[in-house]
Amino acid sequence: MSVSKAFAMFMQEAPAHAEAWMQAAKALDAASALDRKTEELAYLAVLAATGNISGIPFHVLSAKSQGASREEVVSAVLVGLPAAGAVVIGALPPALEAYDGEGQ
Repeated sequence: MSVSKAFAMFMQEAPAHAEAWMQAAKALDAASALDRKTEELAYLAVLAATGNISGIPFHVLSAKSQGASREEVVSAVLVGLPAAGAVVIGALPPALEAYDGEGQ
């Protein structure tokens, strides 16, 4: 799975910051009581609700690799619709393109 262009640049141009970020992310993963599939689906919901679509393809593929169905990905992206509004709809195209294998 490839990361977004922005994240790749972050890792290349600021390796110490990237390493600190990755250590924090790994520690948070270890602390989570959620299984990997559920955690990825929840993370997709957060990305969609915050409008942070650059991370959507990576985390869709991670969720898919953990057994998430296309329907579960769609539901995760749209779960924040009542609270966050239509911003989550903008995450649907990159999520489904990643799930369906387009643009890779």
